[in-house]
Amino acid sequence: MKALVLSGGAGTRLRPITHTSAKQLVPVANKPVLFYGLEAIADAGITEVGIIVGDTADEIREAVGDGSRFGIEVTYIPQDAPLGLAHAVLIAQDFLGDDDFVMYLGDNFIVGGITGLVEEFRTERPDAQILLTKVPNPTSFGVAELGADGRVVGLEEKPKQPKSDLALVGVYLFTPAIHEAVRSIEPSWRGELEITHAIQWLIDQKRDVRSTTISGYWKDTGNVTDMLEVNRSVLETLEPHSAGTVDETSEIIGRVRIEEGARVSGSRIVGPAVIGAGTVVNDAYVGPFTSVSEGCRIEDSEIEYSIVLRGASVTGVRRVEASLIGRDVEVTPAPRNPKAHRLVLGDHSKVQISS
Repeated sequence: MKALVLSGGAGTRLRPITHTSAKQLVPVANKPVLFYGLEAIADAGITEVGIIVGDTADEIREAVGDGSRFGIEVTYIPQDAPLGLAHAVLIAQDFLGDDDFVMYLGDNFIVGGITGLVEEFRTERPDAQILLTKVPNPTSFGVAELGADGRVVGLEEKPKQPKSDLALVGVYLFTPAIHEAVRSIEPSWRGELEITHAIQWLIDQKRDVRSTTISGYWKDTGNVTDMLEVNRSVLETLEPHSAGTVDETSEIIGRVRIEEGARVSGSRIVGPAVIGAGTVVNDAYVGPFTSVSEGCRIEDSEIEYSIVLRGASVTGVRRVEASLIGRDVEVTPAPRNPKAHRLVLGDHSKVQISS
């Protein structure tokens, strides 16, 4: 069995972060989201992994390498444009061959991994198996309709009038039957080859399509709100550890991980929180559910429920919360006079200002 991991896409919902970085590499508890998926695939005993890459291919290659650090062997498959999940299967056919495979969306996060699902599929071998979960806003997802016997009878992509509240989670398992399906469908109104259409084709051809409804934790980390929520969930499982330096005037409360070379002085850190390697925390407060990456500086400031990426600094700011701060960003207080705001913002930014 092989794996196909999708790591293309523009990540428009995470802009401006994704103007300069792949959305799959935004860190959760100081580890890229993509890495959690690759680890889950390896834990399921799958070693041959194809990664679909687009405009951020160089960054993905640099981060993942040949896959040996995860115990897998990686093949990179370029996709000229994000033309749909079924298009990804279409261009990966040479890599996939006649093998069964799991398709995993690289920006998805599933607590508990996929080992049980893969084992069930290997035993039963339906033509396709999908994961479903109940959501409050099904119009934003691919939605499944189940028959009285629990079998999948229909799928719709982002329907205006959903027939259920069961959304497709970003993990799919297929036999080679899916290759005929993706060749048999036409692009949707979005100009994409939809995987929901391909699975619907299998259903219409009376092929065996099954579903598993999960009650565990799942998030599509495609926007800031969900990214912060996933970060919170992962930090809940954090084991306290300190490989850095903490002076006697500092207070460390709860589950806090301080990585090698980090220095904490005159500060209070309340976990769960992680302080990255080489980061300096001075005369500051770092509150729960905060991940500060490597090489950062938090000084004379308060920050809570946030993700701070590599090389960023927050200096002299009274309070920052529920924020995603990009690489090498500088956050400082504005001058009190004249009474005006000076902004340098990337495209599609959102800013809240108290006037």
